[in-house]
Amino acid sequence: MPSFDVVSKVDMQEVSNALQHTLKEISQRFDFKGSKSTVELVESELRVLADDDYKLDAVKTLLLTKLNKRGISPKSLEDGKVENASGGLLRQNIKIIQGLATEKSKEINKFIKEKKFKVTSEIHKDQLRVTGKNRDDLQLVIAELRTQNFGPPLQFINFRD
Repeated sequence: MPSFDVVSKVDMQEVSNALQHTLKEISQRFDFKGSKSTVELVESELRVLADDDYKLDAVKTLLLTKLNKRGISPKSLEDGKVENASGGLLRQNIKIIQGLATEKSKEINKFIKEKKFKVTSEIHKDQLRVTGKNRDDLQLVIAELRTQNFGPPLQFINFRD
C-alpha cells in the first residue's frame, strides 16, 4: 500500500553554513567594528551575543536572512528571552525545532480525519505516517496539508508505492 511520512526537520549543515556567512558579515560590517557580537551553534540552539539591543536585533536579522536564503524557515526557530550576560553583553538563545511534537502530530492527524480522506494516519515518534489505497488519495492529502499552517514547516518524505 502506498504511504508517506510527514516530518519537520531542519538541515543542520545548512544552519552551519548560514552561521558561517553571518559571522563573516559581522566581522566585515562597519557598524560591528569593535563589537563583541557573535553567534554560535550549541547542540540544537543558536546563541546570539551582542553589546546592546540594536546590535542584538541586527545580528538576529542578519542570521534570519542567511537562514532564509538557505531554505530554513523562520517558523522552525523559537526565540528565547533576552538575558544579561557577563561583560555587559546581551544573550538570546534561539531553539531549532526538530521533528513534530506529539501535539502537532495529533492536530495534523485530526485534520486528516476531519477532511474524510480515504487514508489512515498514525503517529510514529516525531513523524506521522499516512497510508492509503492509491497514490492519488495521498497526493490529495499532501496538497491539502500544504495549504494549512501547522506551525513548523512540514516535509513529506518516504513516498512509497
